[in-house]
Amino acid sequence: MSNKKIKIGLTGGIGVGKTYVGQIFINLGYPVFNADIEAKECIQNNHQLQNSIKNKFGEKIYVKGVLQREKLADIVFNDVLALKQLNNLVHPIVKKKFDDWCEKQTAKIIIKEAAILFESNSHITLDHVICVSTNLDTRIERIKKRDNISRKQIIDRIENQMPQIEKEKLSDFVINNDGTQLILPQVLDIIYQIN
Repeated sequence: MSNKKIKIGLTGGIGVGKTYVGQIFINLGYPVFNADIEAKECIQNNHQLQNSIKNKFGEKIYVKGVLQREKLADIVFNDVLALKQLNNLVHPIVKKKFDDWCEKQTAKIIIKEAAILFESNSHITLDHVICVSTNLDTRIERIKKRDNISRKQIIDRIENQMPQIEKEKLSDFVINNDGTQLILPQVLDIIYQIN
């Protein structure tokens, strides 16, 4: 019997509730690697990456070793090329962390949660992809509560990501997280189909 792990991507645009769905997988005993959290950690603590970011975006992007998140967000969410350049710096380091993490996991099914799964081509190394989806108004309300930013900033960020409908088309499964369906039965159904 093969002990090959089944690697599942968990994606969706900003504010769809990926982390909430990821937590359900964790509660069911499936480990989740949160690529977005890992990327933030690398940007803050990986000195090689910090130097690359400073070279690309200027020394003042870090003050006393602390990333100026709002300054960086202002740059990359208003310039598609800058966002791509940042992702190209961060992605290989996060990919290496994910590969190392995978080696240590013992569960049959493991999850990689990432907002830009398709944009970074991370989906290529995964067996299945689940897209979490919800309507635009719900997304905007969630982001407003969570990040305390303006509607315009939220729309800019949403528009800088691959359209939600495209993510759904590229995914093997879609979880509806707009409050009209319970999440747990949807997750259990997907696990059943994958097994």
